[in-house]
Amino acid sequence: MRDLYTRERGFSDLARSLAGQRISVEGYMAPPLKAQSSFFVLTGRPMAVCPFCESETEWIEDILPVQTKRVVDPVYYTVGIDTRGVLSLDEFTDPETGFVGQMRLTDATFGR
Repeated sequence: MRDLYTRERGFSDLARSLAGQRISVEGYMAPPLKAQSSFFVLTGRPMAVCPFCESETEWIEDILPVQTKRVVDPVYYTVGIDTRGVLSLDEFTDPETGFVGQMRLTDATFGR
């Protein structure tokens, strides 16, 4: 997941080459921002607390917003998941949670 970003938090060459393609990314589901949502954030390491409630110095760099077709049943934060979806490199605001981002997986599915 970290390979999708540059040190300056921009898109890497890898991310640009995969844009619009269905990819698979392993990680952990962050605690949900909202119950009964079709949106979650994939993190590179387990997060017991909401990663967006931390200060700027503790902000995690390896996250990937994920939008699914169905309401997400949360997965316990220490269980690794494999997420598949279409990589999109455009600015968006999730209508359910208000989360704003530049990169995401759309039309996504996930499993253990």
